[in-house]
Amino acid sequence: MSPVRRIMSRARGRYMGLGTLMFLLVLIADQYSKHWILSVYDLPAKGTVQILPFLNFTMVRNYAVTFGMFAHSGAGPWLFSGVAVAVVIALAVWMSRTSSPLIAGGLGAICGGAIGNVVDRLRLGWVVDFIHAHAFGWSWYVFNVADSAIVCGVAVLLVSNMREGSRR
Repeated sequence: MSPVRRIMSRARGRYMGLGTLMFLLVLIADQYSKHWILSVYDLPAKGTVQILPFLNFTMVRNYAVTFGMFAHSGAGPWLFSGVAVAVVIALAVWMSRTSSPLIAGGLGAICGGAIGNVVDRLRLGWVVDFIHAHAFGWSWYVFNVADSAIVCGVAVLLVSNMREGSRR
């Protein structure tokens, strides 16, 4: 076995703790922010509140999955939750095998966000979305901390993959 392969095989799984920490931080931040929005700030009673000229808190009960899929299906939350948990298990296996702290952190963020939304679906039957960014006539979908973590985690994986590809 070459020296490089020996080092890489020893490094596998080394960053599982980092990925797990990222998972827990995202999950806690997501669930706390949703609790705060619903119970402390009481956004459901307020509807929409401008925070900055380009940022509102807007209460959305998201019964759908992505882009409205399964919005009117009673099986939707259970189906999507099952798929999300299966994906999280696969990503956790990847996390346990990676030799990159960047990839471990990105995977942890994705897993934390996915489980945060699964908790909502199983507990409430819908996902709490409340962050609404808009500027210059553009308006993005209303999202939450979990959604942000998933997008950032995927971006980290893409950047890491592009960096690795350019090295080869």
